[in-house]
Amino acid sequence: MKFVQLFFILLFVGAKSQTGFQLNTPGKTVIPFQLINNLIFIPVNINGVDLTFLLDTGVAETILFSLDNKQVNFNEVEKIKFSGLGEDIDIEGLKSVNNNVSVGKNFVDKTHTIYIILDEGINISSHVGIPVNGIIGYHFFKNHPVQIDYIKKKITIYNTSADFEKKKKRFEEFPISVELNKPYLQADVEMTNEKKPSKLLLDLGNSDAIWLFPSLIKNFVYNRPNIDDFLGRGFNGDIFGKRSRIHALYLGKFRFEKPLTAMPDEYSIQHLTLVKDRKGSVGSDILRRFLVIFDYNDQKIYLKKNKDFDDPFIFNKSGLDIKHDGMMWEQDLVNVETKKKESVEIEVYNSTRDTDRFQYKFVLKPQYSIAGCRKDSPCEKGGLKKDDKIISIKGKKAGDLTLDSIYKILKEKDGTYVEIVVERNNQKLELGLYLEDPIPYQEHQN
Repeated sequence: MKFVQLFFILLFVGAKSQTGFQLNTPGKTVIPFQLINNLIFIPVNINGVDLTFLLDTGVAETILFSLDNKQVNFNEVEKIKFSGLGEDIDIEGLKSVNNNVSVGKNFVDKTHTIYIILDEGINISSHVGIPVNGIIGYHFFKNHPVQIDYIKKKITIYNTSADFEKKKKRFEEFPISVELNKPYLQADVEMTNEKKPSKLLLDLGNSDAIWLFPSLIKNFVYNRPNIDDFLGRGFNGDIFGKRSRIHALYLGKFRFEKPLTAMPDEYSIQHLTLVKDRKGSVGSDILRRFLVIFDYNDQKIYLKKNKDFDDPFIFNKSGLDIKHDGMMWEQDLVNVETKKKESVEIEVYNSTRDTDRFQYKFVLKPQYSIAGCRKDSPCEKGGLKKDDKIISIKGKKAGDLTLDSIYKILKEKDGTYVEIVVERNNQKLELGLYLEDPIPYQEHQN
């Protein structure tokens, strides 16, 4: 599956600056997060209602596109139009000002502006596996240094310079420029054998390693092999382009070998307002390899290797795009002594064979289906089709898997056989595919 790339850039008419988030406690505060396919999801409370937002340095404003059957009272609302990455042009929405927004207990903005998307088609929850209500960007970062620990899944907000000065001494420091409320870094991109200085957006909302814009790079030549692929979704529609690998990416002394690279076509970026000299983005498959500190005030980013720094760049080798279709009640025979506390369970029947040890219960479990299958990919060769309902993968019930665990299966080594049982037109089909990397790295040949 190709995880939906959350790479949203908005143009707002008449947008005004905000005060931004402030810490209401001395020292620092820590906020836990969920990490799914390299992306960070944080708890956000809006006017007393708990929601979940993607944390994304690639957006300037706070965007809400789903309430998941919750009710929020928004303050001072007006209509607005805005645009972003994708093939279409305008999206209608609402602008609401002076909202009370908090992240965790101590990080609060009492005059927060929120942009509300009215298009029901813009909802990323089915491609993440958890309810996601919106995206929060620049205003989360603008007032305080923000440290992201991908290993411990914790964000630390620093309030005092003493704490921060002590912490940053162990990091490599890089200058950034904050332009149109987004952070940019100078990196060296080595397509084949020549380093080229490149201005790249630091984009937490992009789960890929690198994006490059071929139409903005002089004499750009696609590395081989490459594939035509669906790259993700923007506010204005689907994003298409090519995927390949480059020889290396350099961030100062840090070198990344053969990173996967997405290259959107010119139609997908035609409505973007790009800052001067920008060539692409550094995504979360690079940033997750560090302990990261963003300091917008001083226009710096600080990086320190973590234990995942040398992970290989692995592609989804199946060609499948899988989506979460909600939850359903499923009957399970469970051991009473070891039942999971976190499960939502209703006892309905006791087994007559061993009433002391086992009970039948209904357990709420996820459902998945195929959202797409790339042309000429292993899934197409294996006979899998869009809208197939997934029953099991490699002998494991789909309801016992998370979307993240399914991604891991589809990234296993080349040649691995993945049996997938699906339901199609009320018929059960036992199908399968052999995993194959469509873009294995090859040295450049003249």
